[in-house]
Amino acid sequence: MEFKKVTILGGGVLGTQIAMQSAYCGKEVTMWLRSKDSITRTQPKLDRLYKVYQQMADKMKATGSAEDFCGGLADSYDVFDYDDTTKRIADAKNHIHLELDLAKAVEGADIVIEAISEDKKLKIEMFKNLAKVLDKNTLLVTNSSSFLPSKFTKYTPNKKRYLALHFANNIWKQNITEVMRTEDTSDESFDAAVRFSKEINMQPNRINKEHAGYILNTLLIPLLSGAMELVALGYASPEDVDRTWRNGTGAPYGPCEIYDVVGLDTGYNIVKRYVNVPKFIAGYDFKAIAGLLEKYMKAGKTGVNAGEGFFKYDADGKRIDND
Repeated sequence: MEFKKVTILGGGVLGTQIAMQSAYCGKEVTMWLRSKDSITRTQPKLDRLYKVYQQMADKMKATGSAEDFCGGLADSYDVFDYDDTTKRIADAKNHIHLELDLAKAVEGADIVIEAISEDKKLKIEMFKNLAKVLDKNTLLVTNSSSFLPSKFTKYTPNKKRYLALHFANNIWKQNITEVMRTEDTSDESFDAAVRFSKEINMQPNRINKEHAGYILNTLLIPLLSGAMELVALGYASPEDVDRTWRNGTGAPYGPCEIYDVVGLDTGYNIVKRYVNVPKFIAGYDFKAIAGLLEKYMKAGKTGVNAGEGFFKYDADGKRIDND
């Protein structure tokens, strides 16, 4: 069975990206948002994504280079059709709907994707409210990057139809999902989440049992934590940390710029849970890291969507102070 209607809970960085990618691939998308203020914050993110997708399509057409290829837009250059891609980007605007009523948002959904803030209390509240209105047969997935899905199983309407589906940032280019089951997830639901991933041009990676950090964050978090500690304790500037990583490894982005893409507020919500853990146990000075992130957040510098984090960005999200 093909997934036709997708509901996204939350309008943050990844919530809007998942919505855009799903709509681009022909899905009817409803985004549930908590308030009218959330709509005000979410719509500009969507508007930016329409531009980003078009810019990527233009670049793919102009260069024909594998370096510029975006797997989220097409399976390969052999099937990349510029005119069709441009039409699908324009059509996506008509397939994303913003909704404040939770019951209306999930009505008739084939899959519901929880993508709200990395806050345990907020997620529990979300799942409790969802259990009152969601059909028990609907596939329910969480995009949480730091909580094991089983932390919320008891609050979901059907534990067999619930699991984790984790996306990477910039999903039009880093087009992977990490599909992670709980011990209660049915094989049918696990396979369905894999199938949905393929339907929206993602490359699914199966994780057969729960593991904190999935695959990607298990590899990424030590890098980000090390970088933040270097900056927080005054060992090096964000510019020098990122330049060292890029030049030393050939990576396109440094860890501080990755933080800007993820959002400093998202990172802070994760880090603050470890501020009371001694460094000799945690491995990093999370108290100092939290202090650094809080300083930037109070100044309104939360990352790309705010126009500034560790670095500055233009309205299209392009860094404007490249060193």
